[in-house]
Amino acid sequence: MIRLKGFLASTSGRVIVAFLIALGLHLLGTVLIDGYSSSFSIRAMLVIASLLAVACVGQTLVVVLGGIDLSIPFVIGFANVVAAQLYGEQWNFGLVCLLVAVIAILIGAFNGYVSRKLDIHPLIVTLGTGMVVQGAVLLWTAGFPSGSAPQVVSDFVSIGGSVGPLPFPWIVPCLAVLALAVMALMARSPYGRRLYALGSNPGAAPMALIDPVRMWAVTFAISAFFAAVAGVLLLGFTGSAYGDVGQPYLFQTIAAVVVGGAALVGGRGSYLGTIAGVLVLTEVNTLLIGLGFQPSAVQAALGFIIVVLVSIYGRERHVSATI
Repeated sequence: MIRLKGFLASTSGRVIVAFLIALGLHLLGTVLIDGYSSSFSIRAMLVIASLLAVACVGQTLVVVLGGIDLSIPFVIGFANVVAAQLYGEQWNFGLVCLLVAVIAILIGAFNGYVSRKLDIHPLIVTLGTGMVVQGAVLLWTAGFPSGSAPQVVSDFVSIGGSVGPLPFPWIVPCLAVLALAVMALMARSPYGRRLYALGSNPGAAPMALIDPVRMWAVTFAISAFFAAVAGVLLLGFTGSAYGDVGQPYLFQTIAAVVVGGAALVGGRGSYLGTIAGVLVLTEVNTLLIGLGFQPSAVQAALGFIIVVLVSIYGRERHVSATI
C-alpha cells in the first residue's frame, strides 16, 4: 500500500496511470458502443485530442511555473475570429497568421508581466485580460463575425484527411513532433530548468539569477501563442468563425494538465502527462456522447469524473512527507 501511494505520488506514476485510464476508457467504449473503435471514430478522436493538446502547451508551462492562464479560451476566440475576418477581406493568410501571433504574444506577455511585477494573482489578470479581448472582438465584428479558413488549413485538420499512406490528417504527426519539442524544451533546455526551479521555489529562484518577471512574461506569451494557433486550427476544423469556440477549453486545458499529474502549486508536471490527460478527457467525452448523454449532462458528468480521477492520484503530498 505504501509503495502504491508512493507510485501515485510520483510524476511518472501519475502519467502512467493517466495513460492506463485512457486505455481502459477506450476498451469500455469499444464494448458498449458499436463502431467506437472504427477507423473514422479513432481519426476523429485523434484530431479532437490534437486540437486540445495544442491549446494545452501553454497551460502546462504556466502551471509548472506556478500560475494559471484563464485567458486561453478568449485568445482562441480572438484568433479564430480575426483570422477568418481578415482572410475574408482578402488579406494574405500568412500575414494574417503573423499579425494574430504577434498580438497574442503581446497579450500573453502583458498577463505574465503584470501578474508577477505587481504581484497580482494570474487568475484575476488573465480572466480580466481575456474579457477585454473578447469585448474588443465583439465591438470590431458587431457580434457577427464572418469569413473562413483557406483550404490548406481545413485539410490540415480534416478528419477525413491523410498523410500519404497514414490514415489521419497532418495535425496528428505534427502534434507528435510538437510534443517531442516541448518535452525537450522542458527537460533539456536552460528555459526548462528555470521553469521548474521558479515553480518549485519562487523565493529562492532569484538567488540563482533567475529573473521571475521575465520568466513569467515569456511563459505566458508562449501560452497565448499556442492558444492563437489552436484558434486558427479550430477555424479550419469548424469551417467558420465563432467567438466562443474556445470556451470549452477553459475547463479542459486545466483539467488535462492536472489529470496528467501536474501540481497547481507549480514545480511539477510534464507535457507527456498533459497528453495523457488530453486522451482521458477525449475518451470520457466521446464515451458519454456515444452513450446518449445530452451536452449539459456530459459537462456535469465530465466534471464529476475529473474530480474522482484527481482525488485518486492528483492530491498533493502532506507537508510532513516533504520535510
